[in-house]
Amino acid sequence: MSTTAEKPAAPDSEPGAAGPTAAGKRQPSTGRRPGKTGKVRRLTRRDRLVLAIMVGLPTLIQLLLVWLPTLFSIGLSFTRWNGLDLKDIKPAGTDNYSFVFKDYPPFWPAVQHNILWLVFLALIATPLGLLLAVLLDQKIRGSKIYQSIFFTPVMLSLALIGIIWQLFYNRDSGLLNYLLGTAGKPQAVDWFGDSNVNIWAAMVAATWRHAGYVMILYLAGLKGVDPSLKEAAAIDGANAVQTFFRVVFPAMRPVNIVIVVITIIESLRAFDIVYVINRGTNGLELLSALVIQNLVGEGQVIGVGSALAVILLVISLIPIVFYLIRTFGKESKA
Repeated sequence: MSTTAEKPAAPDSEPGAAGPTAAGKRQPSTGRRPGKTGKVRRLTRRDRLVLAIMVGLPTLIQLLLVWLPTLFSIGLSFTRWNGLDLKDIKPAGTDNYSFVFKDYPPFWPAVQHNILWLVFLALIATPLGLLLAVLLDQKIRGSKIYQSIFFTPVMLSLALIGIIWQLFYNRDSGLLNYLLGTAGKPQAVDWFGDSNVNIWAAMVAATWRHAGYVMILYLAGLKGVDPSLKEAAAIDGANAVQTFFRVVFPAMRPVNIVIVVITIIESLRAFDIVYVINRGTNGLELLSALVIQNLVGEGQVIGVGSALAVILLVISLIPIVFYLIRTFGKESKA
């Protein structure tokens, strides 16, 4: 009795490879190996065009509105020009800078006022914003409402804030003199007209806005602090004040650096509020106001105004460069 030899079994086919089916037909191969991902899709011409517009347009706007005027200002600071005819531009070397530092009366008072502005924001406005942030971080009832109230001035321009505080400081009908009982009387204080007090009044108005800005930044920083740090400090016996200043505040070091830089820049670029009050004169001289006074108006002196703008630019770059060095320096070490 003869037996038929059994055919050897076909090796198992790999997953995804073409092989026989129950019907005897072969499945088309997918062309992919197991564990392999598809090829990265190349950018189409349309994608490249969209990316070019998204990157190129903002760069072009910044080039036209920021960098070119900056370069022109640097160049004009070494010239004499009345701003009327390009043919009248004459080289002046460093005469404009020499005039600003030695013979321009409002310059050094403006420098002193900017320093005073910085000290006031750093010692009064910034700690006030920190205090508001700590209080509102305690999950008190209506915290969101209070945050909105304190943040509202940040959404207003400094020019509008100057107008609002003019109503508050008005000598004859202002709310402050009314509360003091001197409104409409000879002993009423002219808060914005008296050169001995108007700088302080203006800084209080600026604090109203700056404190709200600092509050929001510190609130974000407080939300990012690890709760376990507070718990560890409490276990070690630290009270609330010790926990904040020895644990929480140092943990917000990145936020602290940002706020220091912002405070310095805010003190340097302060302009709107003093220009609304009295165009930056009579006790309210600031570097930014002096720049506008020399660049705009009948008595414009383009060279001197440009020199003042360059001086303000150099001073402003100091905190910016400091911030960039601290930020990118940490990333490179990491």
